[in-house]
Amino acid sequence: MTVFIIPIFILFIFVYALYKGTNTYQSFVKGAKSAVRLTIDILPFIATILIAIQLFAASGLLDLLAVATQPVFNLLGIPPELTPFIFLRPFTGAGSISLFNEIVLAHGPDSYITRVAAVIAGSSETVFYISVVYFSKTKIKKLGWAIPIALFCTFLTAVFGALVVRWLM
Repeated sequence: MTVFIIPIFILFIFVYALYKGTNTYQSFVKGAKSAVRLTIDILPFIATILIAIQLFAASGLLDLLAVATQPVFNLLGIPPELTPFIFLRPFTGAGSISLFNEIVLAHGPDSYITRVAAVIAGSSETVFYISVVYFSKTKIKKLGWAIPIALFCTFLTAVFGALVVRWLM
């Protein structure tokens, strides 16, 4: 039954558009045009954040930060192998998934470390990427507390993720 949900939903949209007298093709083209404009508008912001991520990782700052915060993470029950993953996750989805893949290959799919990494990946977001995409197209230019609060919540997902996985194992 679940394989039919999306086709039924798409069919419902077309039937509803027909009922309302909406030209679906014209609406689709209009939406595609605005999506292309949006992509062109936010491209410089995305390129900047991706370059900054690569510089952060290539410069060795990520590894230095991981070593410096390892004692605190150990105290909170977060495996030290996940420190680079936790720092990279708010910046990049693809980079953190690549690190997640390395964690799975190194520790196995059923290990405590992999399970904690999976919880962190599933319960956190790429804070800076989302901020770039959303705030670049709004009139809000002063982010105030938005990013620090989002980063704190991301950190809490790591702490509580490790706690829950330890409790469940």
